Amino acid sequence: MIELVWDEKFKRIYKKWSRKHPDLVEQFKDQMELFATDPFHSSLKTHTLSGVLKGLWSSRINYEHRLVFKFMDKQKKKVLLIDLGTHEEVY
Repeated sequence: MIELVWDEKFKRIYKKWSRKHPDLVEQFKDQMELFATDPFHSSLKTHTLSGVLKGLWSSRINYEHRLVFKFMDKQKKKVLLIDLGTHEEVY
């Protein structure tokens, strides 16, 4: 099981995002449950990022929304959640 770290910055981002997209909150929770058990599940389309976001990873919430995160250990058992939003907002 993956440990998800919600720092204060991500909590603010999530709060703002959830007010803007209340219809996606349940889907976000479902995807986070799946992510916590298998961060590389094919439906999440988890991948590394490049350019200014090199060293970070992205996972799909739905077709339009993405979660940006960073593995905090080599075993990939602890994840720092960094950003959440549409493809254009987070990249």
